[in-house]
Amino acid sequence: MPNFQTRSGDRHMPLYVQVASALRRQIATGQWQPGQQISTLEELEQEYKVARVTVRQAVALLQKEGLLHRQQGRGTFVADKVSNKRWLKLGTTWEELIESIKDNVPKLIHVPAPPARPALGEGEGNLASEYVFLRSVQLKDRAPYAVVNVHLARSVFDLDPDEFTKHPALPVLAALENIHIKHAHQTLVIGTADRETANLLGVGLSSVTAECHCIVVDSEDIAIYVAEIIYPSDCIKLHIDLLGDSRGRKRKPSAAATVRAKGSGQAGKKPLAHAVGRS
Repeated sequence: MPNFQTRSGDRHMPLYVQVASALRRQIATGQWQPGQQISTLEELEQEYKVARVTVRQAVALLQKEGLLHRQQGRGTFVADKVSNKRWLKLGTTWEELIESIKDNVPKLIHVPAPPARPALGEGEGNLASEYVFLRSVQLKDRAPYAVVNVHLARSVFDLDPDEFTKHPALPVLAALENIHIKHAHQTLVIGTADRETANLLGVGLSSVTAECHCIVVDSEDIAIYVAEIIYPSDCIKLHIDLLGDSRGRKRKPSAAATVRAKGSGQAGKKPLAHAVGRS
């Protein structure tokens, strides 16, 4: 039973959004099949212990997303063909990563006192002399898709500040001809949404999230792009081609694997994958 927060300190996350997240998960995990009639408003009200108006708002939100539809006099049903518009195929090569985010629309968030520089780990290059910090909610099909925190080397940002503030930074960076990238990598971990992230993404407080740590290092070993990207876990699809460029060579049998991160109540952060791309 979801423990929806009703204390005054948790009112930043509307109850109907939390209920909608729980219902969406039931569809995503197959508890409610396509075409199946869902519980009545009264049953949902009793199950989640919220007001009837809250349930109505949650169901209306999923109707707007195309996940549910109402039949007059019969009830509410799961869509026969559930839309995959919230799925993100997370790129595992440089080209795939750029392609997957190039059409996202960032809505910049003002940060009064942004961190001056990113924290770099071993093998993640050296710090630039100065960084520009960009925080945004990225939209896909006009829906919140990710919360992005980017430290971009000032020398790179100044090459095209207008493009960097209007579009996702990584595709803009990749298109700059005078930037020579030595290596890039991203690490994916499982975490949980804090209150601000939950509010920005429209998911429940402490919902499971997929968090990407992405680093781009130039030919002088300077970390010119350092990003922390947080996705709601119900929209992530990680597809790894285990054969890759070796297809056709004589190797032991292998296969492609698809990993779907689900909101399964996992605690803490657990490494899920490490992907490396080169330009």
